[in-house]
Amino acid sequence: MDTKKSVDGKFSISIEGIEPVALLGMADENLKFISQQFQSHISVRGERIRITGPKSEAEKIRELFINLIKAVKNCEQITTFRIKKEIDNLNIPAKREVTRTQTEPEQTDVCVYTPKKMILPKSENQESYLKAIDDHDIVIAIGPAGTGKTYLAVAKAVQALTAGKISRIVLTRPAVEAGESLGFLPGSFKEKIDPYMRPLYDALYDMISVDKIKRLIDEQVVEVAPIAYMRGRTLSDSFIILDEAQNSTAIQMKMFLTRLGWNSKAIVTGDITQIDLEKKYSSGLVDIQNKLNRIDDIKFIYLDARDVVRPPLVSKIIKAYEDNNQ
Repeated sequence: MDTKKSVDGKFSISIEGIEPVALLGMADENLKFISQQFQSHISVRGERIRITGPKSEAEKIRELFINLIKAVKNCEQITTFRIKKEIDNLNIPAKREVTRTQTEPEQTDVCVYTPKKMILPKSENQESYLKAIDDHDIVIAIGPAGTGKTYLAVAKAVQALTAGKISRIVLTRPAVEAGESLGFLPGSFKEKIDPYMRPLYDALYDMISVDKIKRLIDEQVVEVAPIAYMRGRTLSDSFIILDEAQNSTAIQMKMFLTRLGWNSKAIVTGDITQIDLEKKYSSGLVDIQNKLNRIDDIKFIYLDARDVVRPPLVSKIIKAYEDNNQ
C-alpha cells in the first residue's frame, strides 16, 4: 500500500557524467537508504534523478543530491554515514545553504570508482594518465615498477564495466619468462600460465570481490590470457590491457593493437628498462614510440620515480638505477 503524502513538489536532477555506482552505491544501496529517510518518491531514469513529494521535503532531497553530486565530483566517497550526516546538516537551518541559486560544480579532480574502493591518482603524471584514458582510444604508459601503470588501467577498466560502458575486460601480457620450457612445467596450461598473470589477478581482486571475479571469468566477461591468445580476434565493446609490453615483440605489438574494435580502448603498459626478450627480438614497446607517436588518438604517458606509490625506499632504488643508466 502506498503511504506517501500528496504530491506538490517535483524536481529533476541531472547526473550526466557521474558514475552511478559512486553516487547511488552498489545495487543502489545509497538510493535505497535515502528513500528510507523520506516520504517522497525518488527514482532514477536514464541520467536523471526524479523526486516527487511534499514540496518542502522534495526541496530538501534535491539539495541533498546536489551536495552528494558535488562530493562525488570532488572524489569523495559516498557512504550511508556520509548521507546521514548531510541529512542532519540540512535539518539545521543555520547550516543550510540557499539552493535556489546553487548550481552543480565542475569536476576538478580525477577519481576512479570500483565496487570495493575509490582510487585517486597519487601524482600529476598519474592524473594525466587517467585523463588520457578518458580522452584517447589507445594509451601507452611507460615507466618503472610501482608507478601505478597496470593498477590504474585495471581500475579504469573495472569502472567502465561497472558503469555499463563496455561489456568485456581483456587483460593480457607476454609469458616471456616461460619461454620454451613452458611445456615442461607440471599441470594444465592454465596452471602453467597463471603465475605470469598473477599481477593482473591481484589488481582485480583489490577492486572486485573474489566470488564476483570468478563468476565474471567463468562468464568470459573478464578474460586473463597470454598475448598469443589475441591473434585473429577483433575485440569490440571491450577494455583491453597489455601489461609488461616491453616483453612483446614488434610483431606481437602490431598484432595486439590491430585487435581493437568498435567502442573499445587499449592500454599498453611497460618498463623499457626491464626487457627480458632474447637479443634477436626487438621490443614492441620501444618500436611503437617511433612509429606511432604522431597519431592523434594515441597518447604516450611517461612515469618515473616520482610517481612510485610503493614505500619511499623503492623510489630511491629506481632513482639510483635511472642515474646510473644515464
